Amino acid sequence: MKTEDIRALIGIPVILLIAGLLVWAGNQGGLLAFGLPIFGLCVTLAFLIQWVVFIPAYVFQTEKFFDLTGSLTYLSVTTFAFLLSGAANARAWLLLVLVSIWALRLGTFLFTRVQKSGKDSRFDDIKPSLPRFLLTWTLQGLWVSFTLAAALAAITSRLRIPLDIFAALGLLVWALGFSIEVIADWQKSRFRSDPRNKGHFIRSGLWSWSRHPNYFGEIVLWTGVAIITLPVLHGWQWLTMISPVFIFILLTRISGIPMLEKKADEKWSGQADYEAYKANTSILVPHPPRK
Repeated sequence: MKTEDIRALIGIPVILLIAGLLVWAGNQGGLLAFGLPIFGLCVTLAFLIQWVVFIPAYVFQTEKFFDLTGSLTYLSVTTFAFLLSGAANARAWLLLVLVSIWALRLGTFLFTRVQKSGKDSRFDDIKPSLPRFLLTWTLQGLWVSFTLAAALAAITSRLRIPLDIFAALGLLVWALGFSIEVIADWQKSRFRSDPRNKGHFIRSGLWSWSRHPNYFGEIVLWTGVAIITLPVLHGWQWLTMISPVFIFILLTRISGIPMLEKKADEKWSGQADYEAYKANTSILVPHPPRK
């Protein structure tokens, strides 16, 4: 067995242990269903969905439904939490609507993109390995759980507080981040659809102010969601505020920006226009170029 496969086999129980700690924190002060904490049931559902879809994905060696499954998991888990929590309150409704809008938009966008390209090259070396491919799907379960943590804690909390300044501020922050992400994705899709741009990198629109404006929007919108949850969190539930921090670390240190920057360097490193773009354009937070 290859070293990568052994690491994957070790990584899966580690992921589940981390998820267990998240469940323990999120369960505090939360509602029950069937005698069990709803927060924990939601995290369990997030992983079960990944593992069920993994089976045909591995058998048919396809990654085309990976991103779509992630988005559907967000929808399913949030709706599950909302329904099991009983009489809904305005804050729970707001969180459900915001998460659903984001998940539907991003899931549709990513699924359409992979259908057009025919595949996702990130999975070329992973798919043939059962442990590594399973690890990837398991990681998605953890990704969904951590991202939704604060929202799930608020939706399933016993504490119900009417909408307030935190809800209004959070909604504004979410709207700003969502708008930036949508515009950035649209601009890049439009750029790629033009045959004249084949083999070139985008540096127009929001992409002239940031090399990854869509990721900036993603971080901002989940920060908005976290702000909305602030009044109803207490005790160990405050650990679920790791949600926007997790998104930031994931996109800037692990699977987002580092992978795309490496891929871009492999394509255009050494070209004067690309080197100038890198030197003068913010990597994440949009602001006017230095020159």
